[in-house]
Amino acid sequence: MRVVAYIGLGANLGEGRRNLLRAWRRLGAVPGITARRLSRLWRSEPVGGVSEQWFTNAVGELDTELAAEELLALLLRIETELGRDRQHQGFDRPIDLDLLLYGDQVINLPHLVVPHPEMRRRRFVLEPLRELAPTLVPPGARQNIATMAASLAAVEGQRLIPEDWDE
Repeated sequence: MRVVAYIGLGANLGEGRRNLLRAWRRLGAVPGITARRLSRLWRSEPVGGVSEQWFTNAVGELDTELAAEELLALLLRIETELGRDRQHQGFDRPIDLDLLLYGDQVINLPHLVVPHPEMRRRRFVLEPLRELAPTLVPPGARQNIATMAASLAAVEGQRLIPEDWDE
């Protein structure tokens, strides 16, 4: 069974744009995955005082035959291959890959929660996701992505700057 999944990509160490593109290409090279679309880049100001480094973010749409847990394991492996050290790195990271949505499934496991539990509170996720799927209503939600993004933008003070991949 093939499922459409959405992946959040982020980085605030090293060459963020390059790291996101490398991760995206690795995902697309895996048998059972078709990397369909990638949002434009978004530069986001860190929130909460946990870092001074701005983030580079994007969201990708995948078509996959992998089960959600297999996809998560792949995301974690790609993070490690691209230099992420979850044990010692703290908040800053060269790459961060999050499974945001996996078809219309709701998953509540100790190591995997889908839809991603923080997705609705993160403009740097909702804005690029709005580019790809504005009318999508995530499982358990009452609003579509475009409405959620607009509502969050109206109340959140985080600076978010769109960029093109070729800049």
